[in-house]
Amino acid sequence: MSGPARSRSAELDAADPLASYRSRFVGSDDPAVVAYLDGNSLGRPVADVAGRLGDFVAGPWGDRLIRSWDEAWMDEPTRVGDRLGRVVLGAGPGQVVVGDSTSVLLYKLLRAGVAARPGRREVVVDRDNFPTDRYLVEGVAAECGLDVRWVEADPEGGVTADDLAPALGEETALVLLSHVAFRSGHVADVEGLTALVHEAGALVVWDLSHSVGSVPVELDAWRVDLAVGCTYKYLNGGPGSPAFAYVRAALLPHLQQPLWGWMGHADPFAMGPSYEPAPTVRRLLTGTPPVLAMQPMQAMLDLLEEAGIAAVRAKGMALTAHAVALADERLAAYGVRLASPRDPAARGAHVMLEHPAFREVTAVLWRDGVIPDFRPPAGLRIGLSPLSTGFAEVERGIDAVAAALEEVGAGAPGA
Repeated sequence: MSGPARSRSAELDAADPLASYRSRFVGSDDPAVVAYLDGNSLGRPVADVAGRLGDFVAGPWGDRLIRSWDEAWMDEPTRVGDRLGRVVLGAGPGQVVVGDSTSVLLYKLLRAGVAARPGRREVVVDRDNFPTDRYLVEGVAAECGLDVRWVEADPEGGVTADDLAPALGEETALVLLSHVAFRSGHVADVEGLTALVHEAGALVVWDLSHSVGSVPVELDAWRVDLAVGCTYKYLNGGPGSPAFAYVRAALLPHLQQPLWGWMGHADPFAMGPSYEPAPTVRRLLTGTPPVLAMQPMQAMLDLLEEAGIAAVRAKGMALTAHAVALADERLAAYGVRLASPRDPAARGAHVMLEHPAFREVTAVLWRDGVIPDFRPPAGLRIGLSPLSTGFAEVERGIDAVAAALEEVGAGAPGA
């Protein structure tokens, strides 16, 4: 298939200041993968991760053995947390910790947040938030005898001040929102919505899973209370890599998470008779932190620090704009529609396309080495990790979608 976008792909790749980064990821030259359009679900491994892990096994683990706990590993959750804060979170030192899964850390923050607002009876979340986020809110509300207030927002956009304001009041204890919506890719006004929650006297938890590493984040400047996010999407930490949690420094003395464990104790090796939480962000820890699993994401932090998050964001907007232009040009005639904000600045690094046949289409695409993901009921999510994705790769993927639509009998242009 030809069209004006074909020459644009080559021109955009040639002009891309971040093009050289693509070769620094495993599989970037794999002919079996025609287009990897799912970097927002699982990022490619950085090329030097295998060497880093080998060095870790031979050195801190194999040579130093248990001595490494005293020499480095006890501080790894906060050391890596501080680096995340500096490189991609806009957070000063002492406010970010790495460990546990996103779900476990989110549970800890939700329980701690509602406990910090005693007497208030409601927790607020939007109906289109990621399922785990919604389920955890419902579970915490059930445990604590609270009510859930649901925010209704445009599913092809996201939560706005007009959507959120009616759900807030004197009974609001905590609000949970996502910075970038997992379906539509809508970028929320974190600063404005956080201020609105604070006016109601409540706390807010932001899920950064679909923004961290691809969209600038300024947690301190935005006066965010609490935040959580995964590290296996745009931070390329690998399947099941540990999540991170942020607690605004002023809240730390007043925040008590529910899962008390020895690693969160003020003096872990005292092995004392009762629990005393650490005065620092370490109080969010429970058990032994996954030190080995923290290593791969640090290779991606090297790349992000080198490239700069502003350049990464610019590339992400350009990639999604290119994907939308290609979809308009080559897929609209099949009945495919955009289910994301059309303004590149209003969405993260992924776009959602919709068509009733996309479940079948996704199976065909995966068979043929084109890898997006399907989101029910009819969404094809195109995730474009800025440092590892090229413009021609996006074009190959969109052309494959058109071919797959024809293969599954979903119609043809002009039909």
